[in-house]
Amino acid sequence: MTLEDVRIFAGSASRSLAQAICSHLGVRLCAGQTLRFADGNLFVRVQENVRGRDVFVIQSTAFASNDHFMELLFWIDAFKRASAACVTAVVPYFSYAKGDKKDEPRVSIRARVCADAMEAAGVDRILTMDLHAPQIQGFFKVPVDDLYAVGPLCEAVRRTNVTDLVVVSPDAGFAKKARRYADALGAPLAIADKQRPDHTDQVVIGQIMGNVRGRQTLIVDDFTIHGGTLVEVAKALVEAGATRVVGTITHGLITEKSIDRLMASPIERLWITDTVEAPSTHMCAKLQVVSVAPLLAEAIMRIHRRESISVLFDPGLG
Repeated sequence: MTLEDVRIFAGSASRSLAQAICSHLGVRLCAGQTLRFADGNLFVRVQENVRGRDVFVIQSTAFASNDHFMELLFWIDAFKRASAACVTAVVPYFSYAKGDKKDEPRVSIRARVCADAMEAAGVDRILTMDLHAPQIQGFFKVPVDDLYAVGPLCEAVRRTNVTDLVVVSPDAGFAKKARRYADALGAPLAIADKQRPDHTDQVVIGQIMGNVRGRQTLIVDDFTIHGGTLVEVAKALVEAGATRVVGTITHGLITEKSIDRLMASPIERLWITDTVEAPSTHMCAKLQVVSVAPLLAEAIMRIHRRESISVLFDPGLG
């Protein structure tokens, strides 16, 4: 089975990442069209023959989440109606992964609704990265591969002069994932005591559990929107005696508000990946983008060839 049999398409949210993936695979990005009408309706058109082919459609769901998720559903449906043999949705950032439970009365489990919708549209497989809640894999009846960005991000950290490092989890809930970073970098782990009183971006940081005095610190998290958690944890680390604060984020949902907070914060550098294509106006000198295109390209090749992708979960893979 050769890569000549694969067809890779890009949704409108991930064209740059899709092109980078195709460049790593040595294949061309296939032609597709997305139209937005004045009333807000979306229309997608597959402009190549996909009959009997393995199709991968790359589409993150951010900026704006609802539009891009609906577009993804329409792509899946279009490929199935065009007789594709297998449709894999490559969703580098799955925004509704935050809605994984019913933790208050009369609310929707949004991630489950999205999973049902994707399966109803006909998806055969999901490839994603750093799901906010890994148990969401169980919401699907089709296979889900949840890759980690820890390898590429840790490799970026290793290339700098960050030494005598302590990895910091922004809260207890992320501690298990933060441990992967600590193990990959051979560093101890500290945990911030974070509380969020409501659904706003307001956070309260209590004590730092772990010794950071006189050490350089690396805050790790899966995503940031307003930058509130990152900045408040950074301030708490400086108060606890940390000599330097840097950070890594898988999904950089960077906004103008978060840029302003980042520039005014003690954080010297923040590594983010290209799972989300933020507007160029939402970048600053403290941000450094690390591409996950090589990792996703390798996963696509292995899935297409019916090979194991277990090796891609190795934190040492950069």
